[in-house]
Amino acid sequence: MIDRTKLQDFHTALHTWFSLNGRRGLPWRDNPTPYAVLVSEFMLQQTTVATVIPRFNNWIARFPDIHSVANASEAMVLKEWEGLGYYSRARNLHRAAKAIATEHGGTIPFDPATLRNLPGIGRYTASAIAAFAFEKCLPVLDANIIRLIARLENFTKPVSTSQGMASIEGFASALLPEIGGRIHTSALMDLGSMICRAGTPDCLSCPLRSFCKADNPALLPVTPPRKKTTEVVEVRFLAVTPTTVYLLQSPGPRWKGLWILPPCTNPGEQPIVTITHAITRFKVRLELHLAAPDPHLTAFPLDNLPAMPSPHRKALAMALEKIHIGSTGHF
Repeated sequence: MIDRTKLQDFHTALHTWFSLNGRRGLPWRDNPTPYAVLVSEFMLQQTTVATVIPRFNNWIARFPDIHSVANASEAMVLKEWEGLGYYSRARNLHRAAKAIATEHGGTIPFDPATLRNLPGIGRYTASAIAAFAFEKCLPVLDANIIRLIARLENFTKPVSTSQGMASIEGFASALLPEIGGRIHTSALMDLGSMICRAGTPDCLSCPLRSFCKADNPALLPVTPPRKKTTEVVEVRFLAVTPTTVYLLQSPGPRWKGLWILPPCTNPGEQPIVTITHAITRFKVRLELHLAAPDPHLTAFPLDNLPAMPSPHRKALAMALEKIHIGSTGHF
């Protein structure tokens, strides 16, 4: 660990770098209200910052506070979440907003233990909300910070084990300042993302290089090998008129409650559209075939679609363009 006598020098170097180089234009950082931080932490789980920013801004415009989310229907919440994927996060945010409205008077708790009692909020998310919204000084261990800490300490044991994570948390705790949890955590995250990045880091530009013990930083942190990607094929059909499309509400577990293109058991020879998308460790090839309208499905106007998974919405848009529906209004 860094010697306590050098800890102030560590903080000065880190915070000076952050003041000059930290990421700008993050709306939840520019205005870190507890509600903005809560929404951003749900959205940023498994989703890139670039993808989240416009979705976050749209969300805040549609749901400006906890009560507006709590009072919304699930369909409205899922529709506004569209494009972010992992829709269980939207449902958990909806449930958390309801709990905050009813159990906490609409005030987001500042205590990590209380936050963890809310739906969808685990240890990491509780710590992040406490740090960013309430300036708490506690370890916030996202992938960027874990990588940075492992390299600083030349930690060569796997970080995927409970023992490994406990060690990383101990190292991170020893680096905490007495005040200013928001800036400290933001600086570590940005440094890990921009300089101490995955693969080969930019060590010459790192403000903490004099504190770093890593012998071979490109090999750290030690993580298990990635699981092999499995390729699967999904065959679905498109039942459409010049003004409507027929969809099926997904029963789950994947995309539960969203509206999807129905599965096809008797496809034609050639799909009208084929797209490829990834879901966790699966590479999915979605083939879409034309079919006659099915009265057992639900018809939606093409100009007012419900919440759909991004791959299905993309396949639908491509198919409509190919058969000249939408822009021309006819087949």
